Amino acid sequence: MTPLLELSRIRAAYGGITVLHGIDLAVAAGQVVTLLGPNGAGKTTALKVAAGMHPSTGGRVLLGGRDTTGARPQDLARVGVCLIPEGRGVFPNLSVRDNLLMMTFAGRGREEIEETAYARFPVLGARRAQHAGTLSGGEQQMLALARGLATDPAVLLLDELSMGLAPLVVAELYEHVAEIARQGVAVLVVEQFAAAVLKIADHAAVLAGGRIQWQGHPDSSLHAELSSYYLGSPT
Repeated sequence: MTPLLELSRIRAAYGGITVLHGIDLAVAAGQVVTLLGPNGAGKTTALKVAAGMHPSTGGRVLLGGRDTTGARPQDLARVGVCLIPEGRGVFPNLSVRDNLLMMTFAGRGREEIEETAYARFPVLGARRAQHAGTLSGGEQQMLALARGLATDPAVLLLDELSMGLAPLVVAELYEHVAEIARQGVAVLVVEQFAAAVLKIADHAAVLAGGRIQWQGHPDSSLHAELSSYYLGSPT
């Protein structure tokens, strides 16, 4: 499939320390690609480079075949790149409704944003007047997803969606992610722990030491590969 997002020979560094050593990764519309690996492997840096939030020191970022290397994050956001960072990124002292209201900058009306959010995540509708900081971790992650989807993204970048959440909640969230992809969005998911995301992924890559060590269709052989590349649990 033709990639909607492509990282080609991407290198990136912090100061004089190189953390990505020429990685190649591609995501097509309607596809879920997961980037797996241990802490410190460079996974989050790869997402930040794709979103324009960290500069590359080599290689190219392509969006729909167009070279967007070095583009500002706000410009990439305007053309459909949405990053939901680790930590959910909601405003805890604002209500659910006001968190969603802040996304009207993307050009959609409040009613449309709320209708879409509550249809996808009914629990948010029931808690629309509640402060986001009082929601459960899973509900906060749903709100973060709803806020991101309010921008009508073409590319959705997710960082550690499972962080701090119970397995059943993570499974439910990834069902939503799969549905988002089925609507034609290119989804790139960074995860340290693999089990839930591999159930919905079309393609997987293992990043270790700043290099892609393995990539392909996530089948049973991947679990053996994971065991050799990082010390986190592959299940």
